[in-house]
Amino acid sequence: MPSRLPLFPLEVVLFPGTPLPLHIFEPRYRTMLADCLAADERFGLLPPTRDGSTPRSGTVGCIARIRASHQLPDGRSNIVVVGERRFLLRQTLAAETPYLIGLVDTFEDLAGPEVPAEALTALREVATTYLGAMETLGGSGEHAPWAEQAEALSFQVAAAVDFEFEIKRRLLELRTASERIALLLELLPPLAAEAAARARVHSRARSNGKGGPHPDIAIAQ
Repeated sequence: MPSRLPLFPLEVVLFPGTPLPLHIFEPRYRTMLADCLAADERFGLLPPTRDGSTPRSGTVGCIARIRASHQLPDGRSNIVVVGERRFLLRQTLAAETPYLIGLVDTFEDLAGPEVPAEALTALREVATTYLGAMETLGGSGEHAPWAEQAEALSFQVAAAVDFEFEIKRRLLELRTASERIALLLELLPPLAAEAAARARVHSRARSNGKGGPHPDIAIAQ
């Protein structure tokens, strides 16, 4: 059954079961945040249109539940949300609020082929390599323990990797864990290899001049 949901179009993708920090600064979304905190603490995060128009029917988004909120002295807020179920926008509704209200249908994955255990292991390993390299490069390699189930793992890795927006959007829209994991295993290994190579260069550069091993020096006679 469709339900009403405040809508927040933003070029950030939220995945089910994963956290996401957000900075709320526009007046209309400050109002939305206040209204959500006074109600059920949920809103819909979905991609914006390219021309800034109202999101179109059929757009896929994810319900965001507010887990933490800190208001700054100037009225802006830093919040942390966690993704719940995905939804399909049926239509936007006429409303007196400064922000959009949508009529949405939530959905789950379709039944699909079982993902082999070896594929899950491979995905955890390559994701760990990628995040370890990114930590060396100055990013964050922290993550919750990798999920055991294919669906949760696919969303967890999709959220953790710095893919382009359109790739993340595609991952959100896919309807089976097997499809998401196949795409992740196609896209992530080259990213992990590149990050690992940059991390090795970074580590060598940091060790220069710090008393490490010296190459042999041939003295001309």
